[in-house]
Amino acid sequence: MTNIPIDPTVATPEPAPWLEELPPRQIVAELDRYIVGQDAAKRAVAIAVRNRWRRAQTPEEIRDEITPYNIIMIGPTGVGKTEVARRLARLAGAPFLKVEASKFTEVGYVGRDAESMVRDLVDSAINMVRGEREDEVYPQAEARAEERLLDLLLPAPPDAVSARPESEGFVVTPGGTAKRPEADSRERTREKLRQLLLDGKLDERKVDIEVVPQNYPMFDMMPQGMEGVDINFTEMLQDMVPRRTKRRTLAVPEARRVLVDEELKKLVDMDDVVNESLDRVENHGIIFIDEIDKIAGERSQAGPDVSREGVQRDLLPIVEGSTVQTRYGYVRSDHILFIAAGAFHVSKPSDLIPELQGRFPIRVELTPLTEADFVRIMTEPENALTRQYQALVAAEGAELIFTDDAIVEIARLAFMANDRMENIGARRLHTVMATLMEDTLFDLPELTERKIVFDGARVRERLVAVVGDDDLRRYIL
Repeated sequence: MTNIPIDPTVATPEPAPWLEELPPRQIVAELDRYIVGQDAAKRAVAIAVRNRWRRAQTPEEIRDEITPYNIIMIGPTGVGKTEVARRLARLAGAPFLKVEASKFTEVGYVGRDAESMVRDLVDSAINMVRGEREDEVYPQAEARAEERLLDLLLPAPPDAVSARPESEGFVVTPGGTAKRPEADSRERTREKLRQLLLDGKLDERKVDIEVVPQNYPMFDMMPQGMEGVDINFTEMLQDMVPRRTKRRTLAVPEARRVLVDEELKKLVDMDDVVNESLDRVENHGIIFIDEIDKIAGERSQAGPDVSREGVQRDLLPIVEGSTVQTRYGYVRSDHILFIAAGAFHVSKPSDLIPELQGRFPIRVELTPLTEADFVRIMTEPENALTRQYQALVAAEGAELIFTDDAIVEIARLAFMANDRMENIGARRLHTVMATLMEDTLFDLPELTERKIVFDGARVRERLVAVVGDDDLRRYIL
């Protein structure tokens, strides 16, 4: 019986801070936690990632000459091409961007140009590094926001700053500091307020704070296909015109959030964030180009095809290594790792222009998933579908159990649906599980049964109508 308990007290193991420092075998082991099979693809990306660390250890005179070995993954949909690249980037803590090759057009035509992928990768890196820096200073920002909030809840008396120690009412302590007798009382009151604030007993109180209003763009001033100019006119106008503040009356929790955000902006050095982000993009960035087979095909005699060969020629200098202008500065793409993927049902990798083929020297073929693979996908990964549905059901205070024969039956039905219809790989498990769990999830709040067990017979009973009807199966599964 497969019952995977969800224990909130057990912390999820933290990934390695720098996956590049691990040997390839351990990198593959990290990917095995989430992805079943496809060992050839895992080995290829593990070597590519480890080579980045190896390059950093080489002498400077040869370091720039070592370029990444870009990878092209070939395989049907739903076998794990995207998941391998996404998990790799997440575990490595590297800037990662997934783009579809089919959405780009040749320069000069309406649509996105290929260089925009590098600019998007820089934006992703900025958000990543800024988030890391904010996490580092968050306790300090929270402490500052708390002091400001206490100042709002207990305003200082008007003469607190202007009064002098020699004036009447001040007492000079042995340490040489001057304090009013009522200052001690005010300090005690402030500490009581602090404790009430921490206990959440002041959440109903409202305070007036000065905030800088958020400026939302009324319309996009950058025409499509002109991203290369990369000028933000709104930011330019904001820098030229002094920002005005406005007074808002907010509840204490909302005011705390606003003040924490303001303090984080003061504590995080954006120049340092930008420098670190650009370095990560150039030396650790990963761009995953999906659906590259959609821009491959036989050359047309009727004229240029802006969605195929023209896009390939625009991709070529970026993959080969060029300098791209972004709003944060110039970025070199020489050492960005490019991973391309495609099903190549109609076309084949040799249909790409020869120059682009040469920029993806590593080719990995991913194998179609078998029924046994489906069983492993349902049980082995840390993010398995069974665990996800158990967590959803546990949120309602119930327990969900899948027996071993239930999982085998689900895998059999998913594999059969792929065989009789379009093969969409592991994504078919999502459709089968959604159909199986629909009634349970709908009725769960009113169910008196707090322990829900799915065995093979119950799975067949739930899905017999769908599986037995070819037309119904085509629409539902």
